[in-house]
Amino acid sequence: MCRHVAYLGPPVALGDLLIAPPHALYRQSWAPRRQRNGTVNADGFGVGWYAEGDPVPARYRRAVPIWSDLGLTDLARVVRSGALLAAVRDATLPGADGEAAAAPFAADRWLFSHNGAVGGWPASLADVARALPAEELLSLPAQTDSALVWALLLHRLRTGDEIGQALADTVLDVAKAAPASRLNLLATDGEHIAATAWGDSLWFRAEPGHHVVVASEPYDDDPRWREVPDRTLVVATRADVSLTPLKEPLP
Repeated sequence: MCRHVAYLGPPVALGDLLIAPPHALYRQSWAPRRQRNGTVNADGFGVGWYAEGDPVPARYRRAVPIWSDLGLTDLARVVRSGALLAAVRDATLPGADGEAAAAPFAADRWLFSHNGAVGGWPASLADVARALPAEELLSLPAQTDSALVWALLLHRLRTGDEIGQALADTVLDVAKAAPASRLNLLATDGEHIAATAWGDSLWFRAEPGHHVVVASEPYDDDPRWREVPDRTLVVATRADVSLTPLKEPLP
């Protein structure tokens, strides 16, 4: 399992969201409060952010626990952004992919993270993977369940699906093939945040017209945080947040 967070709003220092709050993502790496599976998220971390005037995000990822990277504090103090996605990782299975397996995954203008696990991986998604072009399968950034879920989502995005629809359809396809999966997905293009609650906790905090945060769990005790019901799609902009129930796929 993992923990992740996405933000849209006025530019802030990365550390103001990821390190400074009392229950920030930094602390969630060793002391999450609402994580239902796993206890320590020490198998890597990453943050992706957008600079003003550039639609393609930058990323900083490491295969080490977030608390062991002493350079992150300086980076997070001086880098400011109005749109970001960050995650700490608890690996589903042991592997040698290292930094390549740490979210956020990125392509074009999109960032993506997966909080959960695909049941029966990898056999369960063999048929689903065959629907992807060979070039896309050969371009997987890591040999993990999250990387394949990202490839499925990216394929939909590049063929023109809107981010919310693409995320929902990806979850339903994977859940149909692997019903035991936990599929809390989080994605952004710098203007929208899309997320799914499917098997683990998901929360959001919004001040319409100003900012929105979507996260695995609240990073403070502000009463404005709202929990997202399980089996729900969230699509948010700086102006609005919408929640749409997701139906369980038929066997």
